[in-house]
Amino acid sequence: MDLNTRMQNVAVVGAAGKMGSGIALLLALELAFRALENPRDTFVLSLIDTHDAGLQGLLRYVRDQARKEGERQVNRLRALFRDRADLVENAEMVEAFVAEVMLHLRTGKTLALAGDALLVFEAAFEKEEVKFQIYNELAVLCPPSAWFLTNTSSIPLHVLTDQCGIQGRMIGFHFYNPPAVQKLVELIVPEGCDPELVAASEDLALALRKKTVPARDIAGFIGNGHFMRDGLRCIREMEHLALDYGFVQAVYMVDKVSRDWLLRPMGMFQLIDYVGIDVFQLILRVMDKYLQEGLHSDLVDTLLEMGVRGGQTSSGGQKDGFLRYDKGRPAGIFDPATREYVPMDPAFTADLDGRLGPHPDPALTWKALSRDPGKEGRLRAYFATLKGLDSLGAGMARNHAEDSREAALDLVRQGVAARAEDVNAVLTLGFFHLYGPVNDYLD
Repeated sequence: MDLNTRMQNVAVVGAAGKMGSGIALLLALELAFRALENPRDTFVLSLIDTHDAGLQGLLRYVRDQARKEGERQVNRLRALFRDRADLVENAEMVEAFVAEVMLHLRTGKTLALAGDALLVFEAAFEKEEVKFQIYNELAVLCPPSAWFLTNTSSIPLHVLTDQCGIQGRMIGFHFYNPPAVQKLVELIVPEGCDPELVAASEDLALALRKKTVPARDIAGFIGNGHFMRDGLRCIREMEHLALDYGFVQAVYMVDKVSRDWLLRPMGMFQLIDYVGIDVFQLILRVMDKYLQEGLHSDLVDTLLEMGVRGGQTSSGGQKDGFLRYDKGRPAGIFDPATREYVPMDPAFTADLDGRLGPHPDPALTWKALSRDPGKEGRLRAYFATLKGLDSLGAGMARNHAEDSREAALDLVRQGVAARAEDVNAVLTLGFFHLYGPVNDYLD
């Protein structure tokens, strides 16, 4: 059975969630184009979630994004609609495309809707018991030939397949957030996986305009394997600094250095907030269960007990976590001692910036470099300057870069990644870093 045949009946479980909605959109657009190119075939995309409101919101989201995609691909639509005499203006073709996208969607709250699916994407909450329940039901409901593509970011796939009796029919197809924008898919192939499923997954990623990076079936894989360890490292550094500078001050300093001095899009505490402190804790627990490395943070547990969770609103806004946000920008820092947010006013930041010392190049930022064709040369010059500075901030940045490099190399030594280049690819594609952690900038 070829991929196009399987694409004629697809389901997404957890379709209304943050990741599921992006996956649903990508598939809806792909199926609409396939339907227009193969008018004799019938394509169905079943979107499954537990909340009616979430599913209705998902349909609105898909419709709105389909209109934007139609506008972007109007030349392709003109070719596809060349025999439609009733469609003359671009706007008419775009609306016809939107109608085509919505035509193939069906929604429901039970897994029975996936009963005839040949390709099932799962983006349910990252809890083993939740996924066990889903796959045990799907194993009975779906045809024996059905393939399962899980978006799990930490749970070993062999645990899911062995528990649910679907050995050989599951692959890790881990999108990064947001799936509609991110180019990376981390492809996790468990032992005994059907080679045809592996090949079809590569073809599907290409059709969705994604780049795959292979990872071995070890808890956390490459992305979270590095992120969790990098996050814990920053928490430990912050707790050490807090002994001399205070908790709030230490959070600011580590976040500042991990963003501005390492030229990353977010500081570490902002990134943990973006993912969600609760999700961060959940992934740590999953990884530590299988790796037994002591991957844990008492501070994370404490913050969650206080109701400090981070994460995002249904509209994509950032919720307060380690940091308080004003129009999406960090504006305060949570103090567990008072359970209040301390404003990041100019006097506060100026004092701590002074303690960190002068930045190697204040004009050089992640944003400025992200589209710079001469990025590599400028990065080398930047790190050469950083290497020669004797200041608190420079020392923190160098130590963080070296620890990040070692964490990446550990993933290669452990066999999670086949090559250092694969770790670099995940960090640059999936986390939007300007450079991979394995480099010679500070050698």
